[in-house]
Amino acid sequence: MVQARTVRLLMLVEIITGLGVALGISVGALLTNDMAGTALSGVAQSGAVIGGALMAIPASALMQKSGRRPGLALCYLVGAAGAAAVLTAAVLGSVPLLFLGFFLFGSGNAGKLAARYAAVDLATDEVRGRHLSMVVWATTIGAVIGPNLAAPLGDSIQGVPTLAAPFAFAAVAFFVGALLILLFLRPDPLLLAGGKTPTREKVSMRRAWEAVLVSPGARIGITATSIGHLVMVAVMSMTPLYIGQTHSDADTLRIVGFVISAHIAGMYGLSPVVGWLTDRLGRKPVILTGVGLLVTACVIAGTSGHHTPQLTIGLILLGLGWSCTMVAGSTLFTESVPLEVKARAQGLSDLATGLTGASAGLVSGLVVGFFGYQSLTIIAAIATIPLIAVALRPVPVPQS
Repeated sequence: MVQARTVRLLMLVEIITGLGVALGISVGALLTNDMAGTALSGVAQSGAVIGGALMAIPASALMQKSGRRPGLALCYLVGAAGAAAVLTAAVLGSVPLLFLGFFLFGSGNAGKLAARYAAVDLATDEVRGRHLSMVVWATTIGAVIGPNLAAPLGDSIQGVPTLAAPFAFAAVAFFVGALLILLFLRPDPLLLAGGKTPTREKVSMRRAWEAVLVSPGARIGITATSIGHLVMVAVMSMTPLYIGQTHSDADTLRIVGFVISAHIAGMYGLSPVVGWLTDRLGRKPVILTGVGLLVTACVIAGTSGHHTPQLTIGLILLGLGWSCTMVAGSTLFTESVPLEVKARAQGLSDLATGLTGASAGLVSGLVVGFFGYQSLTIIAAIATIPLIAVALRPVPVPQS
């Protein structure tokens, strides 16, 4: 069965590329802090998110015209180039090259986000949430292992700074992911689903945006993924720096690896359950549950002080809240836009999600630098209010 084979391949690629993304996340803020200072520590994360968001534009255009395979491969190859650039920047001590590298590195995560849509091109209404969530879940394996490999990998390459060495392995992970997609994602699920018209009509972002605006379900879906990602990025990206401020240098990498691994497990580990609940209870109830988890996470993390177990619990709930908004929001969005603009509209959704996350990453460094981590968690919790307002509005059931 084509759908089952497609989902299995996407899961394998998510495991491999998840390792690359997690390695970058776990040391990115620390590396930037060492090279550029605390106030700019959020710029690296923002650059990665902006890069991933902007990559959604050419990648989605390529997918709409030629299918998922070339678009996904493009994202992973650019991500690999970005990881190599970060590594080179650290060796040369070049801050501009460092930021450029993170900008390109974000394309790898753009590919991971787009892969969840590829998983549901051929899925039926009854299992759409579950199939999407299985691909999201597959990231758990590589993503949880990744941060814990940061410390041992840090000393594995002679002449390379400890915090930069993991990016060499991230580059390899992205390259392997691209190779697997190019060789084995056949037949292309989007093309098989009828996503390309015989005339190869060009679908503009404006046309895709108009399709989103007229669909209540699409509006709720894009708001859920965007705000859920904003809250998660804001708190998560500054947590390694917060740990570094409250622990010795010798303990920082070890604790960061454990806490970020627990956070990523929260993001992806229960996503099959989230997908099952999305199909069984409905999209909106799961989105609202995610909002509640995000707010609770901000309260727990913001009051953790030096208590690492409490901080870990907060980051787990932060990841779980993100999972609810991402899985349910993505499922609602993808079933609420017409097939003829689907890939472009999905790229628009990832663009919006990425830009809101980038804004959070950029501002979070300034907030922590001037006001502290606790203030950041309060602001992040308040940011969920627009999502609550949109999600509580009535929405008609999407027609199959």
